[in-house]
Amino acid sequence: MPDCIIKSIDIAAPVATVWDAIIDHEKFGAWFLVALDQPFTVGEATTGHMTYPGYEHFPWVSRTVAIEPMTRFAFEWPATGGDEEAIRNGVPEWTLVEFVLEPIATGTRLTVTESGFDKVPEPRRSNVLRDNEGGWAEQVDNVRRYAER
Repeated sequence: MPDCIIKSIDIAAPVATVWDAIIDHEKFGAWFLVALDQPFTVGEATTGHMTYPGYEHFPWVSRTVAIEPMTRFAFEWPATGGDEEAIRNGVPEWTLVEFVLEPIATGTRLTVTESGFDKVPEPRRSNVLRDNEGGWAEQVDNVRRYAER
């Protein structure tokens, strides 16, 4: 069973534009479909709620781990995979999400990695991996469209 999800996408926009779309909490919310209550700050929690249709009642909570300007942004979040019971019960396992930006000739290569699934017990692990795999495929396309507009 894999321990991580990795998604890479090439974005026809400068690194500074992609970085801004990821690190600015309001811009992040626009493409991720989440309303965040405060900016990302290393060592602090960021809260809010999803705005994705049908999931508006889902809370958002993350802890910012790293902000390395123009290079890497990382946060931890609960490994719920959209499982309402796990969300209500406040799962103890958190995964690490990392956004790594790399300049390329045509703009920016963004790689998103979510790791730490080995801490999640079955059968939730398989469900979270499946749900998040599909979610990240959609989200890297969302950030690409947002940054290229």
